[in-house]
Amino acid sequence: MNRKDFFKTSILGAAAVAAAPSLLASCCGPKKAGTGAKLNVCLQSGKAIGESYAEQLDYCESLGVTGFEPGGRELVSDFDNLAKAIEGRNIKIAAICAGFDGFILADDPAQKEAFDTSMRRIVEAAGAIGSTGVIMVPAFSRQEPCKPNNQETYDYLCEQLHELGEFAVKCGTTVILEPLNRRECFYLRLVSAAAAICRDSKSEGVKCMGDFWHMQEETSDYAALMSARDYLQHIHIASRKNRCNPGEDGEADNYVDGFRALKEMGYDKYISLECGNIGDPAVAIPAAVELIKNQWEQA
Repeated sequence: MNRKDFFKTSILGAAAVAAAPSLLASCCGPKKAGTGAKLNVCLQSGKAIGESYAEQLDYCESLGVTGFEPGGRELVSDFDNLAKAIEGRNIKIAAICAGFDGFILADDPAQKEAFDTSMRRIVEAAGAIGSTGVIMVPAFSRQEPCKPNNQETYDYLCEQLHELGEFAVKCGTTVILEPLNRRECFYLRLVSAAAAICRDSKSEGVKCMGDFWHMQEETSDYAALMSARDYLQHIHIASRKNRCNPGEDGEADNYVDGFRALKEMGYDKYISLECGNIGDPAVAIPAAVELIKNQWEQA
């Protein structure tokens, strides 16, 4: 290297060193919430206290809850009553929690046909009532006979989801893949894997979700949810040890890291309580809603 090249290299190197702090700050420093980020807390129909839809929805609204998540069977069988109860309220129908027969990866033609028929019926109802989508699991570990977990099955699943997703788009809604923990599902355990299936299904009607209980499979709440930012359509939340109301497992129930990802990506859909109770629900549920609101502010 001659003297001219040496000084040129030295100058460039000095400039790079001088710029390093600002570069690091832009990459690793605090980030602002994405445009449109909004907290929408949701209760499943089994969590909302009340005998009738009217009482349950009144209870939700009293807590500042903006979403209501019924099951698929409930939606189809009691559609008129639910649609009437929700009319004119600030609270909306969020995602629909499964409720179909059979499963999409069934190796038994009768079970697959049962899935196709019942799932489409739920998707139609979901679109009609303004739901964000119908939650589905490709296969629980207990469901047999099931197609093997290989590339051929992956391609088959993406093809089937493409058809179902396009049907959902026509109905004005989506289908939402839910990853589960390894005790419940051998096939789909990571949020990033669900996002990859969404991508490879090539349909705007195929989305995915994260569940803080099942996300014990993940090494990072933040990274898991960020990996699905283009496809993330719903969130489930529960206490992190016993799957009860957030806060009932004490300090373990920290969701700030995941909420930070949601805020940075501008997430504006629902965070829904899917959980049981340890203590009195009349005390634990309002406390859980308050905890979620406080940690959202901290994120």
